[in-house]
Amino acid sequence: MDSPAAARAPVWMTDANCSLEEFARAVEQTTEAGDYPLASSIERNVPIYDAAKIRAVAGDRPSAQAFMAEWNRAFLGGPGIVVFRRTYGDLKLIDEVTAILNGIIEDERAAKGNRGDHFGKAGENARVWNAHEKLCVAAPELFIRYNANDILALVSRSWLGPLYQITAQVNLVYPGGKAQSPHRDYHMGFQSAAQLEQYPVVAHRLSAALTLQGAIAHCDMPVESGPTKLLPYSQLYLPGYFATHQKPFRDYFESHYIQLPLQKGDTLFFNPGLFHAAGTNVSSGINRFANLLQVGSGYGRSIEVVNRARMSTATYPALRAMMKAKSIDPREVENVIAATAEGYPFPADLDIDSPLTGMAPPSQQDIMREALANDWDAERFTAAIAAYERRRAPDRYA
Repeated sequence: MDSPAAARAPVWMTDANCSLEEFARAVEQTTEAGDYPLASSIERNVPIYDAAKIRAVAGDRPSAQAFMAEWNRAFLGGPGIVVFRRTYGDLKLIDEVTAILNGIIEDERAAKGNRGDHFGKAGENARVWNAHEKLCVAAPELFIRYNANDILALVSRSWLGPLYQITAQVNLVYPGGKAQSPHRDYHMGFQSAAQLEQYPVVAHRLSAALTLQGAIAHCDMPVESGPTKLLPYSQLYLPGYFATHQKPFRDYFESHYIQLPLQKGDTLFFNPGLFHAAGTNVSSGINRFANLLQVGSGYGRSIEVVNRARMSTATYPALRAMMKAKSIDPREVENVIAATAEGYPFPADLDIDSPLTGMAPPSQQDIMREALANDWDAERFTAAIAAYERRRAPDRYA
């Protein structure tokens, strides 16, 4: 049974719960080498591992789990970050994959032009959304060799267990490309403060346990090229999803972050609740090329397959008529929308549904709300839902 104190613990938070003093206490810690005995070194508070040593014991379950336990502790209650040197010992493989991905960048630029996104202005960077699938289709044998890597599998399992799913987005930042604002990442890192208030504390705790962030260095990344800025231990701060929206916390991040230089073939993984941001590329000639990984838990699934697009188009005419007749109040309308339409905008095909403003494209629920607010007829709403579905299931490779 829960203790009386736990039973009285707050269930809801707002941005008023944020305290810079408490945040500083959470992050101003020192990583002790004795807590990570299998690490080769501790650099800037981050455990650094020699991937060759891990590969040598990857087939021995107790030895592999000893490494995985250290990483889990680092992600959960430690600095939140681990680095692997020479994750890819075969640098020719990295170069071959880079060439394929660069070809995809050029093909997409020729077809669509330079496009900005919510991470950078057009021309400052090039991004390949869904690089995981595109590499697989373009070069299956390279994809196999690239993803056969023991480190990727073991670190993913260390945080998420088996059944994890990999997604990847290439980010190529040219000299002069500007830094991002500090943020947390998917899931709750993509939501506004107003949205965050609607989730209980337990959901704020859970969000970071559902994904693992990673980056594969496809080139040498000295600090001047702008590798990811990181704030160790910041994942520990519970109201942190609110805090990333507040200037005092962003200012604190800018005066306390670390950057770790990476070499081609190195990887870096971190808890998605960690405050982080891509750095400015102040180099004179380094095109900083990273394949960014978001590895998702296999538990993020519903028990049944439900066609919510079909439900939405079936419900809309009657719901619209009831609103016009004032036989249902606004709160009840929201209840029906929540029970009917898909409220989460992901997974999305970010090539064609990339949010140029905000962090997320509209969901089915957003479309239904807009349609009801503007009194769309059923045909217009049905067409909008059909377009939404097509954006999520394009037949790009037929």
